[in-house]
Amino acid sequence: MSRYFLGVDGGQSSTVALIGDESGRVLALGRAGPCNHVHQDQGRAKLAQVLTQCLETACAHAGLDAHKIAFASACLGFSGGPADKEAIVSEVITSERMLVTDDALIALSGALAGQPGVIVIAGTGSIAFGRNDRGLAARAGGWGYIYGDQGGAFDIVRQALGAALRFEEGWGTATALRASLLDATGARNANELLHRLYTTEFSRSRIAEFAKLVDAAAEAGDAAAVQIIENAAFELDRLAAAVRSQLFETEDEVRVAYLGGVFRSRLLLESFRELVEGDAPNQVVPAVYGPAAGALLEAYRAAGVRRALSDVPPEKP
Repeated sequence: MSRYFLGVDGGQSSTVALIGDESGRVLALGRAGPCNHVHQDQGRAKLAQVLTQCLETACAHAGLDAHKIAFASACLGFSGGPADKEAIVSEVITSERMLVTDDALIALSGALAGQPGVIVIAGTGSIAFGRNDRGLAARAGGWGYIYGDQGGAFDIVRQALGAALRFEEGWGTATALRASLLDATGARNANELLHRLYTTEFSRSRIAEFAKLVDAAAEAGDAAAVQIIENAAFELDRLAAAVRSQLFETEDEVRVAYLGGVFRSRLLLESFRELVEGDAPNQVVPAVYGPAAGALLEAYRAAGVRRALSDVPPEKP
C-alpha cells in the first residue's frame, strides 16, 4: 500500500500544501487563503476551512480522496507559531505522525533542502533561524515591530520617515525620501504623513511596502537612503551571526540562505553578502525550495527517513 507525506506552509497571504510519495516525488500542490486569523472571530472555523480547501485541492490533483487519506507523516508550519492550532489541524488531517511548528523551521528546511545552516528572513519584519548537523536549532530576532524586526521592511520605512522629518524640520540632511513618501501617500508634509501612518488606514504591511521607495532612492544615490539600506544589511548580518555562533564553530563552513521581499534590493543583498561572507567561512545562497517543500522535507524527517525531493512545483502563483 502506498504511503503519502504532507507538507503545509500556513502563511499570512496564502496556504500551500504539497503531497509527496515514498520516493520524495511531489505529486500535487494545493493552495488556499491565509492562515493568520485563528484569533479573530470564527477564527478556528476559518482555519479549518482553509486547511480543508488546501488539502482537498492537493488531493484532487494527486488523484487521492481527501476524506479518506491517512498520511504516513505530516508537517505544518504556521506564521505566528503553532500555538492553539494543533487541535484544529488534527480535526482536518489524519496522519500517523504530525508535526505542527512555526514558519522559520520550514523556511530553513526548504531553503537549504533539509541541510544544516542558517536562514535570514526579512519581509515586513525579520528573523534568523538555524539548525546544525546534530539537529540543534537556534533563532535570533522576530520580536515584532515595537521591540525588534531590525532590517525588515517596516523598520526601513520607519527610518526613512525619520530622515524625512529631520529634513523637513531643518536638522537633517537633504533627502529625496521626503518627496517620495509624500507622493506615495498624498500627504502635504512629513508631519501630516507621520500622523496618517499612525491611523488604521495604514497597516504595518502597507507601510512596509514603501521600503521599495527607499531602495529606489538608494539606487539613485540618495545618501540618507543608502545609509538606511546599509544599516538594514548590517542588522540582518548581526542576526545571522547570532544564530551561527550558537550552533557552529568559528571554522565551520556554513551556508546562509536569505528569504523575503527585503532581499529584492540589489544594494542590500550585495551588502549583506559582503558582511556575512566577511565574518566567517560562510556562503550566502538563494533558497533552493519554498517553505511548503521545507514542510514536506520535515514530514519525511519526522518519519525517520531522509528524501531528496523531485518534481517540486513553484510555490508562488
